[in-house]
Amino acid sequence: MVRSFYFLYLASTASAAFTGNLNYFSPSRRHASLGVSISKVAKRTSPNTPWDPSQLNFTHGIASGDPYDDSVILWTRAAPSSDNNGSNVTVSGYVPLYDHSTEQYVAKSDSPVCVDWRISTSKSFENIIDSGTAYTSSDIDYTVKNIYQFNVCNSNNTSPIGRTKTIPSANDEVSEPVRIAVYSCSNYPFGFFNAYGNSVRKDSVDYVVHLGDYIYEYANGEYGWGNAYDRIPLPDKEIFTLYDYRKRIATYRTDLDLLASHQNFPWIPVWDDHDVADNTFRDGASHMNNTEQSFVMDGGVSVDQRKMNAVRAYFEWMPIRQVDMDDNLRIWRNFQFGNLFDLVMLDTRHYDRSITDLYWNNEYLGEIYNDASRSLMGARQEAWFYRTLRESSTRGATWRVIGNQVVFSRINLGAATGVDLLYNYDQWDGYQANRNRTFNTIYENNIGNNIFLAGDSHASWVSDLVWLDEHPYDPASGSGSMGVEFAGSAVSSPSPSGQNITINGTKAASDWVIAANAELQWQDLYYRGYFELSISHEKVDAFFFGIPTTTVRNGYEIPLANFTVVAGENKLHRTNGSPAVGNVETGSLRGGKPTYSNLTHDTETGKWFTYSGP
Repeated sequence: MVRSFYFLYLASTASAAFTGNLNYFSPSRRHASLGVSISKVAKRTSPNTPWDPSQLNFTHGIASGDPYDDSVILWTRAAPSSDNNGSNVTVSGYVPLYDHSTEQYVAKSDSPVCVDWRISTSKSFENIIDSGTAYTSSDIDYTVKNIYQFNVCNSNNTSPIGRTKTIPSANDEVSEPVRIAVYSCSNYPFGFFNAYGNSVRKDSVDYVVHLGDYIYEYANGEYGWGNAYDRIPLPDKEIFTLYDYRKRIATYRTDLDLLASHQNFPWIPVWDDHDVADNTFRDGASHMNNTEQSFVMDGGVSVDQRKMNAVRAYFEWMPIRQVDMDDNLRIWRNFQFGNLFDLVMLDTRHYDRSITDLYWNNEYLGEIYNDASRSLMGARQEAWFYRTLRESSTRGATWRVIGNQVVFSRINLGAATGVDLLYNYDQWDGYQANRNRTFNTIYENNIGNNIFLAGDSHASWVSDLVWLDEHPYDPASGSGSMGVEFAGSAVSSPSPSGQNITINGTKAASDWVIAANAELQWQDLYYRGYFELSISHEKVDAFFFGIPTTTVRNGYEIPLANFTVVAGENKLHRTNGSPAVGNVETGSLRGGKPTYSNLTHDTETGKWFTYSGP
């Protein structure tokens, strides 16, 4: 049964017991050393009076995420400063307690921070159904993560009121559609995160799925010039240390629309490459690898240390569960939404990915992209993924919705553009054997009703899900497909065709790509944006929205295209030969033409108008 709740935190004074805060614990119960020593924190803080509530602030709002049928993760940050903890020492419980009360660090908290949380079925909090107390300290950047609302203990210092909900139990019969907003790639210096706020203003979804690139690691000016919008990413340098990643996430979390989304919807996120570094893989990234030269150039930080710093900050700041397994890097997990669908969230970036496109090795990747040993996920995650697909089908879930970072379908760029580079080897195209094993699982076990989700590319792609060259496929009817892929554009990151590309210029490029790839049905390179899904037993409806500008904060969006997948058809539903439902605003559509009306919806006022701005 789905349950909706309101929650808040209150600042308070009380004696400290830190075990109620999940952020002190290791992501793996089998590796307690990866957590923070609660006994040492308690020993340091217990003789002291808790922080005065008047000196504390809920600096970055509240959030919820990773809902189960019986619980949901709640998050806040109650701190005496909006700055972040600067120490990189306590990445292991084995490290002795430290004193970083120096100018370069935020002063350690010798006094505990106490927060009360409350859960209610009403926004007025007349009916309190659960409550409790949690504690935090500088050791975990003053963050609080527990399975339920917040205020500073014994005070009127309260957080904003948040809204969240659970998901149906695995065996529940789900009679109403489940609505999900899907986002990726929010780049702070490239502009405002209007897309996050539009679903809030419309109140149009139940949950948010984020497919990664929640942050970017670059210095201001390297990829986006924040001075133009007073949005300089902090610290203003490429980030490497634990403090760097904490501060960068905290900076992003000042965006008002991102705050609103976290406050109103439970999130189910995964990371992508830029949450650590560009084009990451198991042993490095595009600008960093496990060599002495890289270590020296990047300030004495190794690949593994940088990844650990990023992962720890991510777990501290995101409302995400720490998966109980023998590996602190695991983020791949499954959510069973009753008998309606399984949401399978993958990590195709950091876990055990074979070497990817590092910008200088394309010729090499062109020789090995079909090697059987290459994997986006590693053998352990692959085995789990295929088993989860089979078990989802066996248990009778109507749909399988797979959230992953990069575009799954084959995109032949060489045939479209005439360049020597046939594929983007950073996507599934660079790991063809891994994709073939996925298709083999689907086709051999007759697993239908598959919906793949992707981000990363900063463009929109909608394809039938086809094992090309292995099974016959008709692009006009969709016959031969075993599902559909919906890949969304970026919240604010620029088009792969360039930041200043024109809509006419992108139309020509989209036409070329559509012509060169039989399974690709709609493609747009121009708009920043997101998409929403409405999932019922009968069908999945997808609604793509474009953001006309990220240079100013507003609630504007343009409906770009709508699509339907009917249960059992395993393809985009065709209407009068078109794979889309109704008109398409932009891009290139197989068997149809866009309208280019610029009809824009102001989600703040509900009014419609023709957008003519920048």
